[in-house]
Amino acid sequence: MSGLIGRKVGMSQIFEDNGIAVPVTVLEVGPCPVVEVKSTHQHGYSAVQLAYDPIPGKRLSKARLEHLKTKNVEPHRTLREFRTDEAFEPGTVLDVSMFQIGDRVDVIGKTKGRGFQGVVKRHGYHGGKETHGCKTHAVPGSIGMSATPARVLRGKKLPGHMGNHRKTIKNLKVVKVDSDRNLLIVRGAVPGSRNSLVLVRKTRKVQKKG
Repeated sequence: MSGLIGRKVGMSQIFEDNGIAVPVTVLEVGPCPVVEVKSTHQHGYSAVQLAYDPIPGKRLSKARLEHLKTKNVEPHRTLREFRTDEAFEPGTVLDVSMFQIGDRVDVIGKTKGRGFQGVVKRHGYHGGKETHGCKTHAVPGSIGMSATPARVLRGKKLPGHMGNHRKTIKNLKVVKVDSDRNLLIVRGAVPGSRNSLVLVRKTRKVQKKG
């Protein structure tokens, strides 16, 4: 199996044997029951659909509730698919024990929404002078051209909506696994706020050490 569904608990730090503090992110991953298994012959691709976060059935739509009921799975808030060639039976519960210390994982989440922001905060522009009389403190400056081609080129960094988009942090190292509390502790930062939904999967491409 390649991954599981979970949520971000928050950040902390651990100390290595040499006394160096290492920033880590605590994730609550699983348990995730298998809802549906998709095959290449029937669906065109191999995958497994997992459920996460049990909730009362009255909080789900009738279509979602009936889908889970036909698979003999209790009502859950979230359903996600993971590509895999392994064979699973609907109802099988997968948990954090599938990960081990030292594994490399990719964590997918949604970044914090920042609303509409200017170029200084959104793109890290330096801004204009802070001296008396300057009227260009936080503007992007000249963005167009003269007679040719007399337009703004596509892709120019300008003010706009910031954050609240899907982001994948790759190749994070697993430093601790707590199967009793369904906790997975990884080195480094993970996108999203506390209690936000994350997908944790085994990394597909381990970076080479230079």
